[in-house]
Formats: sequence, structure tokens, C-alpha cells
Amino acid sequence: MPQRLMLLDTASLYFRAFYGLPDTIRRPDGTPVNAVRGLLDMIARLSTDYQASHLVACWDDDWRPQWRVDLVPTYKAHRVARAVPGGTDVEVVPEGLEAQLPMIRRALELAGIAIVGAAGHEADDVVGTYASHASLPVDVVTGDRDLFQVCDDARGVRVIYTARGMKNLEVIVEETVVAKYKVLPQQYADYATLRGDASDGLPGVAGIGEKTAASLLLKYGTLERLLEAAEADDGGVSGPVRAKLSAAAAYLQAAPAVVRLVRDLNLPTLEQAGALLQPVTGDRRSELEQLAIDWNLGGSVRRLLAALDRRA
Repeated sequence: MPQRLMLLDTASLYFRAFYGLPDTIRRPDGTPVNAVRGLLDMIARLSTDYQASHLVACWDDDWRPQWRVDLVPTYKAHRVARAVPGGTDVEVVPEGLEAQLPMIRRALELAGIAIVGAAGHEADDVVGTYASHASLPVDVVTGDRDLFQVCDDARGVRVIYTARGMKNLEVIVEETVVAKYKVLPQQYADYATLRGDASDGLPGVAGIGEKTAASLLLKYGTLERLLEAAEADDGGVSGPVRAKLSAAAAYLQAAPAVVRLVRDLNLPTLEQAGALLQPVTGDRRSELEQLAIDWNLGGSVRRLLAALDRRA
């Protein structure tokens, strides 16, 4: 079977699982297990349908890195439950989901699913690094549009987009990005910088929406060239647009580094991370099967084990 790497934007998936399944699904002590069940079922289906040979559950070791906040203070500010001076701020996470995160990690560990995070960085940066350097074709599974910037037809990198649900998955390639946004994947970070993104607390440039951002990048190619043209008397940038860019000068200097994925993290190799999917055997299989009973995980563990057994 051909080799293919699947990179999971894990938080995106377990949030989707939590909200997609009723939290009345609980283990005997009353703790919800809907996110655990849903995530395991997603992995079983995705790895089978897209024929993944390797899989990494990319993890948010820091969901709101301070270096990004230092650049754009509003970055994800609306999602902070409690600020932690000198540490990682606590994210707004439903109590029922918070209780499931250790269970998710334990189930993935027993199933032999590689979990990789990086200090001071988000899962997106882990995805960006692996996707940029993998020698295998890559499927990135996410509901986050920011990851469209990794699409690369020449290297076989595409996004399996989950925003419309698991029954309506969309495969995003370069052509899809162009059709949706009128920009290339390599322009997407500049496009998002100009347009802004309320879900991440990025204000964008006031008065520049999606159409204007796309048209400017079509003409100038990059944000850097656009700003250079705006500074020049003969750059061809209209007066109103120049005024808007000038008013947002401080933001435009800081935001690109926030929006762009980090692609050069020092991460374990796929071999070192244990990314190769294999059948679960021995004590780990026994423990996982017992947890399926103890945690009321229904058939999700059975389906995941069956998917991994097919890797034999």
C-alpha cells in the first residue's frame, strides 16, 4: 500500500467531537466520554478512507503562545478563561471536554497513535513543520482555514476540511483555495492578515475585506510588495487603500508572523515519533479493550482497532 502521512489538528477534531455528540454519553462515574468516542471514530474512519500509513496527532502544547500575543495582543484574547502571568493562559474549554483530555491522550497512546507538540507553539506550527518537510504525500485534517496555506500540489500536500462535518468532508487543494478565495495557498497568510479573522482576534485592515484583499494580492503578489507599492508615488495603489494601509501600519508589521505557520520546528522524525500505523497487540490492546468497557466507549475502540489491524 502506498505511504501517506496524515496530520491531525487534534484540538479542532476533539472540539468537533464534543459538540457533535451528546454529552449524555458518560462513563459510570458520570464523566462525559463523547469527545473520546468521537475522536477515536474520526481517526478510524479518516485513516481508512484516506489510506494513511503514518499518522501524527498534532497537539497544542501552547494554544496561545506569548510571542504571538506580544505581536498582536488581541490574538485569541476572547478565548482566555484565565490569564497566567509568565505561563500559558487557560483557554475557555467546556468542563465536560476538559475532563476528557487525559482520557483522549491515554487512548491514543495505547493505540500507538503518535502525539507531537512543541513548547511555545500551537498544533498548527507542528502541522506546518511536518507538512513542509515530509517526504510522503500529506493529508492535513482540520476545520481551520489558516491551514490552507500548507496546500502544495507539487508535494502532494492537501487539507481534509471538516468544517461542514464528517459527512461532508472537503478535500482542499491549490485549485480549491483559488476558487474559494482568489488567492494561492502561499498567499493565504497575507490574505488572512489583510482581511482579518475574528475567530482568532485578528482585526485585519479596516475597510479591506475579502474581495479587496484578494484583488490587491492578485496585483502585487505579496503583502510586502503591496506595502512597498503603497509607499511609492508611482506604485499604483489608490489613495483610499494607501490611507487604510497606513492607518494599520503597526498591525501590518506585526501580524504576518502571527498568521504564518512556523515551518522549522525541531520535531522528532516520523520514525522517532512512532507515526507508522500498526496493529495494537499485547498488553496495550488488552488495556485499551478494558478501557472501552470501563469508560463506556461503545464500539469506538473496536472500530479503531479494526482500522489499525488492516495495517498488518
